[in-house]
Amino acid sequence: MEAVFEFEKPIAALERRIAELRAMSQTDNVNFQSEIKGLEGKVHALIDEIYGTLSPWQRVQLSRHPGRPYALDYIPLLFSEFTELHGDRHFGDDPAIVCGLARFGKTPVAIIAQQKGRNTKQKVERNFGMGKPEGYRKSERIMELAHRFHLPIFTFIDTPGAFPGMDAEERGQSEAIASAIEKMFEIESPIIATVIGEGGSGGALAIGVADRVLMQAYSTYSVISPESCASILWSDSSRQEQAAQIMKMLPEDLLRLGVVDAIIPEPKGGAHRSLEEAATLLKKHLTKHLGEVLKSAKTPETLIKSRFEKFRRIGQSAIREATPTKTGGR
Repeated sequence: MEAVFEFEKPIAALERRIAELRAMSQTDNVNFQSEIKGLEGKVHALIDEIYGTLSPWQRVQLSRHPGRPYALDYIPLLFSEFTELHGDRHFGDDPAIVCGLARFGKTPVAIIAQQKGRNTKQKVERNFGMGKPEGYRKSERIMELAHRFHLPIFTFIDTPGAFPGMDAEERGQSEAIASAIEKMFEIESPIIATVIGEGGSGGALAIGVADRVLMQAYSTYSVISPESCASILWSDSSRQEQAAQIMKMLPEDLLRLGVVDAIIPEPKGGAHRSLEEAATLLKKHLTKHLGEVLKSAKTPETLIKSRFEKFRRIGQSAIREATPTKTGGR
């Protein structure tokens, strides 16, 4: 049974009743259409009410929803002729980071995506979406390939953070992340990064330096998880709700700070309620932003300069808002 969060239970109860009525309509040959229609109206109203008043912590939970679409759910709906490429040519392959070549419409592109798992076996295989050094070095290899052949790059961010284990540290985790970030500032191809779920820490930023950074409406993006933040600030991870409140990790906060460039709408109630609709909305915005970047990038040099300046400007608007304006006097 699909996981249901506490705030989703009233919606789930109504949907179960609708399913029961539909089943009874078929088995008992009784028409319950008017009852079903009435309950569907209540579901839509309840979704608007509940999802319109979610707390920051509930939004964090939604970004981690086990039914939320992952990168490999989206890729077949967004791209054609996807061919996955493996290995970093140094140590091995990292299944937590998926890389490859595909077509976006008629345009050849490169794809770099973080991938979580659905069941226990997949979660272990994908290491819960937490990349290791070989994953970030693989992504850097694909970036270099895209740079060489002038291919636009799409990255999809969905990770709690880079893997903090001893084996990753021994193989140079921090250096691999830093190198990937540095590489993205040098790529002469357009880069569009999209946070599709949980964007956590340097593990997310390693594939997040882009000409356009987008976020789906119920995704999050932060330097640390609320639980870890609470542990550091108050030595109490149970205060994660308070941490989520002050961390400003929601799309609306990050758009105001200049960390992201646009928010991609999701289906009513979140992307997990309709993969196809979520993919349609995502494709529309990817097409729009890639077109704008291609149009504005007159030369590779202007593209790189613009990308660098974009990240230098992050937070400046918020600083201006917080700075008192002098109105005269001594």
